[in-house]
Amino acid sequence: MERHFEHDLEQLKERLLQMAGLAEHAVHQAVQSVFQKSEALANRVLEEEAGINDLQIEIDDRVMQLVALHAPMAVDLRFIFSASRINSDLERIGDQAVNIAQSALRILRHPQVKPYVDLPRMSELAEGMVRDSLNSLVRGDAELAKSVLTRDDEVDHLRDQIFRELLTYMMENSAVVFPAFELILITKNLERIGDHATNIAEDVIYMVVGRDVRHLAADRR
Repeated sequence: MERHFEHDLEQLKERLLQMAGLAEHAVHQAVQSVFQKSEALANRVLEEEAGINDLQIEIDDRVMQLVALHAPMAVDLRFIFSASRINSDLERIGDQAVNIAQSALRILRHPQVKPYVDLPRMSELAEGMVRDSLNSLVRGDAELAKSVLTRDDEVDHLRDQIFRELLTYMMENSAVVFPAFELILITKNLERIGDHATNIAEDVIYMVVGRDVRHLAADRR
């Protein structure tokens, strides 16, 4: 029975890491579809969404089976519950990537509002948060996870800065209202990606050291 449990637990870990890779890749492709003005990249994100959704359901099923069949305790139970929450955040990261790709397809129909300066910085920061939150999961590295939490405010600051700038463009030139609004939606989705990366980092800290830091992080934000 113990060998079955270890095998099932390892399978859960493998599927979760596979899910993490798909979500991270989706975000990168979606962001690049905006900067490269690539319809092909945007469409690829939309096509690959089903794979993320299918894997989310499989992971949820594995979590339920592990709890029902093996009644895990202590560290194993913390990992399983954390895996369930991380799975949900990864699926939502995939949803945000889809939203960005859809905005990219709509923006392609219009001239570029302005040179991209702060948006690449924001996307790089959000992607880095996702990457490091997932690396902290792989390594069981609570310190790396904590470093993700400190970057959330910077993402929010860039969101506000981009929003103010785009709003000025929209007020000065009604012709750019539609593409500028899509860029605002993209910044909002990047902010949400950063939030989900923060959630994952908080779950890693709980999984590794057994400390719930969710409300402490909320106070910092």
